[in-house]
Amino acid sequence: MNLPLPDSAPSVPQCSAKGCRADAVWVLAWNNPKLHTPERRKTWLACEEHREHLSQFLSLRGFLKDVVPLAEWETAEGGN
Repeated sequence: MNLPLPDSAPSVPQCSAKGCRADAVWVLAWNNPKLHTPERRKTWLACEEHREHLSQFLSLRGFLKDVVPLAEWETAEGGN
């Protein structure tokens, strides 16, 4: 019996906003200082429409560290 394969991860990074499936354009780097060491960076991805909303959500909590274009982030990560 052949079972259907689970949906695979999208080939293009998608926005982290709930319910959004738009292509990501931005990386929001953040950390929770109560849980993470200062150099640790977690990331959310954002499309143009949700960049400001997600940034504000993280900023209000003091978590947002940087907002970088996805292409720039990928280039920097590839060089490490």
